[in-house]
Amino acid sequence: MTARETWEFIQASVTGQFKAITIPDAPERAVPSDGFLGLIQNFRYDIVSGFIVFLIALPLSLGIAMASGLPPVAGLVSAAIGGVVVSQLSGSFVTINGPAAGLIVVVISACEALGGGSRGYHATLSAIVVSGFILFLLGRMRSAEIGKYFPATVVHAMLASIGIVIIIKQLPTFLGSQIKIREPLEIFHQLPHLLSDLNPFILLVSLVSLIILIIHPHIRFAPLKAIPAPLWVVLTASLMTAFLTDTKTYELLGHTFRLVPDKLLVRVPSDLSHCFAFPDFSAIRMPRFWLCVLSISFVQSVETVLSCAAVDKLDPFKRKANLSKDLCAVGLGSMVSAGLGGLPVIAEIVRSTANIASGARTRFSNFYHGLFLCLFVALASALLNKIPLAALAALLIFTGFRLASPKVFKETHSIGYEQTVIFVSTIFVTLATDLLIGVFSGIALKLLLHLFRGVKPSELFKATAYLEDGAEGDHYLHMDGAIVFSNYFCIKNLLDQIKTGGQVFIDFSATTFIDHTVMEHLAEFRQDYEHEGGKVCFVALEKLSSVSDHPQGSRRLERKR
Repeated sequence: MTARETWEFIQASVTGQFKAITIPDAPERAVPSDGFLGLIQNFRYDIVSGFIVFLIALPLSLGIAMASGLPPVAGLVSAAIGGVVVSQLSGSFVTINGPAAGLIVVVISACEALGGGSRGYHATLSAIVVSGFILFLLGRMRSAEIGKYFPATVVHAMLASIGIVIIIKQLPTFLGSQIKIREPLEIFHQLPHLLSDLNPFILLVSLVSLIILIIHPHIRFAPLKAIPAPLWVVLTASLMTAFLTDTKTYELLGHTFRLVPDKLLVRVPSDLSHCFAFPDFSAIRMPRFWLCVLSISFVQSVETVLSCAAVDKLDPFKRKANLSKDLCAVGLGSMVSAGLGGLPVIAEIVRSTANIASGARTRFSNFYHGLFLCLFVALASALLNKIPLAALAALLIFTGFRLASPKVFKETHSIGYEQTVIFVSTIFVTLATDLLIGVFSGIALKLLLHLFRGVKPSELFKATAYLEDGAEGDHYLHMDGAIVFSNYFCIKNLLDQIKTGGQVFIDFSATTFIDHTVMEHLAEFRQDYEHEGGKVCFVALEKLSSVSDHPQGSRRLERKR
């Protein structure tokens, strides 16, 4: 999956405004210094962007934690560690680290699988610690690039599944209902009960919050638009529920409804010492513990790698992140975060985009955002207890919708019908079982479809290709047989050997099949190589018939009958 594609599909922005921003290219000579010199030279830029990201991260971190089945403060711990600690260890420059909606599903599943309640929470913290250690090892082994080779459609389906589950899980809170939905597919028979149990006032708060999120990107009045949409949601919803100092009752259409502050508002301990929790490793011998570790590690590593690669495309200074170093940093950050009771730390694309759009220049913008969170919790944590859960549910439902919007389905279908089959089946299996099974079923189905297309079993994991150097800096990459996502690493190794500034000819004359994921990677290689002053030519690509009108759709050699 490419960084460009990742940017389009992972941007589950709760503001919706970042999709339209234009980030101007910066002159290469102006690349900011790193380290202490960068801190001094770019303080005025990074402190402002860090504050803006803090305003966005505060409500999101609370909502993500609660949706994950953890105390709301767990999200703040994760965001603070991501900013203060991970920023100084990572291999990226303007990426923001902290909790992300993409991990909600695996974390809440882990909590339920490991006992639920307080027991499940502490056991899940231990699973996050182990997962962080695994990510650290993967980074040390320089295996971060592997995450980019997963089939694009399967990753999109994974994200869409996460979005659907988030929406379903947050519906009761959005409606003000006390009914809980344990499994996603329960929604079909629980929906009538949810609607009959809704609380009209809470629904009003939720709808107002959702409307703010929808209209905010279209506001042209600069002073209003300058305040991030999540902050507007929190402020407006808090004012609507300011009267909830104790239990209230009201009547509407002959029905009596209760408003209980402890059930409707965020609850953060006033004593900071109560904000921390510690892992319980007693479940480490259970097989389901390791399944939870595997699920968290998989989603965390893939999303971190893809998000960092996407941020590289947005960086106006065109800097490239060290993905393996970033994976190490995220792993260490997750270990520290979970050791204190927090969520996993991840590279987060939406806040990173806001960071760049706000003028960030160095890693210290990430540091400042974490520092502002620490100061807020230390000095004004009582204000958090004024935030309605319904407002956070609206934020998450909006996020979930952007992950699983109809546009995602439409764009997937435009690539080819086989991509639609993989996409829909992966989502269905994920909703019916769990995320890990769904992802691997999607990969297995893609491999089966390749075999059906005529790809030989021996070609699935080994590509036949060689690199030839010509005169005057020309390079010729010859590829034989089928080139698919599962053998693309062979091609990537050859592409990495090519020096910049020359002319590259990628020869498809002996190629029989090339899948969508590889087409995306080759298109990205051409764009990056030509940006650095070189030139890339695709030779004999026209002899391969495309399965759709999409420029990066799969292509195959039509056999003569």
